[in-house]
Amino acid sequence: MSNKKQKNVLGENLESCSTDPMTGWFRDGCCNTDKNDRGLHTVCVKVNDEFLKWCKEAGNDLITPHPEFGFPGLKNGDKWCVCASWYARALEAGKGCPIYLKATHEKTLELVPIEKLKEFAADLS
Repeated sequence: MSNKKQKNVLGENLESCSTDPMTGWFRDGCCNTDKNDRGLHTVCVKVNDEFLKWCKEAGNDLITPHPEFGFPGLKNGDKWCVCASWYARALEAGKGCPIYLKATHEKTLELVPIEKLKEFAADLS
């Protein structure tokens, strides 16, 4: 990964998403990405029970810990970098959860339009 600051969906420098639990493709707390991140782990969300339950039922279990992959398992209120494709699917299913635009990578816009993201923004006043 280059030292150049990656950008968020607002065109600003990408902000940290979560260090507790430690998230991100690089496990650096940010939703940074590179060409190896095929899942595009670029959407900083604040998960809720409804979103987690939907993901698990749809085949993406974010609740069960997998320490061998550095994954703690998520609970209601945790912030996490989720795959843009999964977030897009959750929106289609009516299960979107709050997101942090300032910590969501600009690559997300390839899959989800900014207008849709703003509907779930937790950090816009």
